[in-house]
Amino acid sequence: MIRAVRYAVEEAMASLWRGRQSGMLSTGTIALALFVLGGFLLVTANLAELGEQWSSAAEMSVYLKDAATPAERADVEQILKSAPVVAAHEFVSKSEALARFRRTFGELSASIDGLGENPLPASYEIRLRADAGARRAVEDLADTLRQTPGVSDVRYDRQWLDRLLAAVSVVRGVGFVLGTVLTLAAALTVANVVRLALYARRDEIDIMQLVGAPQAYIRGPFVMEGVVQGGIGAVAALVALGIGFLLLRARYLSPLAASINLGSVRFLSAELCLFVVLGGMVVGCIGGLVAAWRT
Repeated sequence: MIRAVRYAVEEAMASLWRGRQSGMLSTGTIALALFVLGGFLLVTANLAELGEQWSSAAEMSVYLKDAATPAERADVEQILKSAPVVAAHEFVSKSEALARFRRTFGELSASIDGLGENPLPASYEIRLRADAGARRAVEDLADTLRQTPGVSDVRYDRQWLDRLLAAVSVVRGVGFVLGTVLTLAAALTVANVVRLALYARRDEIDIMQLVGAPQAYIRGPFVMEGVVQGGIGAVAALVALGIGFLLLRARYLSPLAASINLGSVRFLSAELCLFVVLGGMVVGCIGGLVAAWRT
């Protein structure tokens, strides 16, 4: 078995070198398919991490009317203290809200000062628990607070999280469909290239069949040729993806991550990189099997 594998590898490398131009075509096709798939995996992995971070830091804002009385504020605080989904809450007065606005939007503070009166409402900032089954309880809490006297509005960022998760699903689906189409095209390209190598060695194969050579020695080199092409294409795709990631991260991706409160933009994990390489080898193996099926 080891001798057969060694023979298949040696013959596959020799065949790839003889037909290196056509081999580069099939390898490049695999690299393109896996580059596109890896790009979608990179985007969805970071979006999924962003969704997890937003879920763990979910917040609700309860804005009070300017005419809210201390008794109405006490009712709001009592509701928050008794709600099991509330991890913590903080009262932000009108003056504190204005100070935060000036720190965050310094250039716009002049327009606020020109109004004469502070237009920002007092509010409660609520940190919610990240329990998986707490969504219904949070929605019930928001409905209760909206009906409480003294409350003018309740903002809950779950809608943004739902949109993000929906976007992740759409991107993942598009990547899967496009990756599947390109992968099939890559497998067919490998099959055609391997078939050309097979026809070039037709006489040698006929002699091997006449002397009763095992199928592992006849078909093995062609299957191995496809596996090698797939592996090289996958590695090339990861290298190109890594170079593009490094070039874009410092200038575009890191500022974007900071603007959406994402800790950092990360490259594909070692498990996903291994998945891409193995996927490329499987695609090449399928192409080699298709080409060698009628040998």
